[in-house]
Amino acid sequence: MRALAGGAAALFFATPAMAASGEAVNPWVAVAYLVAGVLFILALRGLSSPETSRAGNRYGMVGMLIAVVTTLLTHDYATLPEIAVAMAIGGSIGFVIARRIPMTDMPQLVAGFHSLVGMAAVLVAAAAYLNPGAFGILGADGDILKVSRVEMGLGIAIGAITFSGSVIAFLKLNGNMSGAPILLPLRHVINLGTLAAILGLTAYFTIDQSPWVFWTITALAFAIGFLLIIPIGGADMPVVVSMLNSYSGWAAAAMGFTLGNTAMIITGALVGSSGAILSYIMCKAMNRSFISVIAGGFGADSGPAEGAEKIDRPWKRGSAEDAAYMMKQAEKVIIIPGYGMAVAQAQHALREMADMLKEEGVDVKYAIHPVAGRMPGHMNVLLAEANVPYDEVFELEDINSEFAQADVAFVIGANDVVNPAAKTDKGSPIYGMPVFDVDKAKQIFFIKRSMGGVGYAGVDNEVFYMDQTMMLLSDAKKMCEDIVKAF
Repeated sequence: MRALAGGAAALFFATPAMAASGEAVNPWVAVAYLVAGVLFILALRGLSSPETSRAGNRYGMVGMLIAVVTTLLTHDYATLPEIAVAMAIGGSIGFVIARRIPMTDMPQLVAGFHSLVGMAAVLVAAAAYLNPGAFGILGADGDILKVSRVEMGLGIAIGAITFSGSVIAFLKLNGNMSGAPILLPLRHVINLGTLAAILGLTAYFTIDQSPWVFWTITALAFAIGFLLIIPIGGADMPVVVSMLNSYSGWAAAAMGFTLGNTAMIITGALVGSSGAILSYIMCKAMNRSFISVIAGGFGADSGPAEGAEKIDRPWKRGSAEDAAYMMKQAEKVIIIPGYGMAVAQAQHALREMADMLKEEGVDVKYAIHPVAGRMPGHMNVLLAEANVPYDEVFELEDINSEFAQADVAFVIGANDVVNPAAKTDKGSPIYGMPVFDVDKAKQIFFIKRSMGGVGYAGVDNEVFYMDQTMMLLSDAKKMCEDIVKAF
C-alpha cells in the first residue's frame, strides 16, 4: 500500500514527460508545492474577513515565495540569470505602478493585471506548441501528446479571452470607452457561433495539430473576449471583474498542466473557483443570473430617449451647516458610501466626520452594498484604508432593516444602490436588484456633484426628490470637510 501511494503521488506531481516515461520527481518538490497549496487555501480563508485579511495576505505571500523558489531550483527552461533579469524588470514595473496608482484606479489595475495573466497563458501555450520538446510533451510518434493538446487548446482559448476581455474592461473602467453597453446586431448568434467554433477546433486539435488549427483557435478566442465584454454595461462591472479573475485562474491552471507545475495547477484552480463563486455571489446580490450578465445590456435602455424633453422636478438643496446640525441631533446615522467617495478620495474626511459624531454620542454605522464601486470589496478597501473600525461596517442584508429606525441616511457618492426604482419600476434596467431602503430614514443627505448626472446604470433616482431629502451638491471630500468645520 505504501509503495502504491508513493507511486500515485509521484505520478501526480510529475510533468507530462515524466508521466509518460514513469519517471518520478523529487518528493521534496511535491511536499513544497503541497505546503504552498495549503498556504494559498489559508490565504483565501483569511481574506474572507477584514479582521483576518492581513494574515491571509501573509499566508499567500509565503506560499508564493515557496512555490517560486521551488520552481526556480527545479526548472530546466531557462538559465537563472535570464529568469532573474525578467523578474527584475517585471518586479520593478509592478512596484512603480503599485506605488503610484491611486485607490480610485484600483479596478483598472486589477483588470490590467488580469489581462497580463491571460497573455502569459497565451505565450506559454504558443511556446509549448512551437517547441514541444523543451516542454516534454512529445509522444513516441514525435507528435504532441493528445492530452497536452487539449490542455494547450483550452489554456490558449481561456487566456486569450481573459486578455482581450480585460483590455475592454480596463478601457471602460478608465473612461477611455463609454460605460454604456455597445450592442451589436445578432451578437448572441455571433458569440454562440464563435464559442462553438473554438470548442470544435479544440477537439479537432487532438486529431490534427496543424498550425492553422492552433492559430485559428487563438484568433477566435481573442475576438470572443472582445465581443463578450463590450455589450456589458457599467453597472455590471463588479461582476465582470470577478468573472475575469476566474478566467485568469483557469487559464493559469491549464498552463500548469502543460508545464507540469503542480503549484500552478493548484493556484489556478483556487483563483478560478473562488472567482466563479464570487461572480455568483455578486450576481445574486444584483438579483441577476450569470447568463444575463454575459448577455449584456444592463442600463442599455435607461435614461431619457434621445431628443426627449427632460422634465425638471422640485428638489431641496442643503448645506454643510444643515447636515452638521441635523446629524448632531440624531441618535443613529447610517452612512452609505459609493464610487463618488472613491473618486473624491473622501474616506479620511468621512471617517473624521463620523468620529466627531460618535463623540457627540451618535450611533454611526456604514452600509456597504456588494456591488458598490467598480470592483468587489471596493468600498471595504477604502474604509479600511481610512482605519474605519470593522465592527461599524455592515453588509446590505445585515443593516437594511435598520433604516426605518435611522434618523439620518448619509449617502456619499452612491446612486444605483439606493435607487427605489429597483423595487418599484418593472421597466427599469435595475429592477430586481436589492438596494438600501434609505427612503425609510427620517432624513436623507445625498452628496452629489450636480443634479445633471445619473448613476452608472444611467437611471434617475427618486430619492433626489423626496420630501426628507436634502441634496448636498459638492465634491464629496470638500463637503465632509465643510461639515466637520460646521460642527
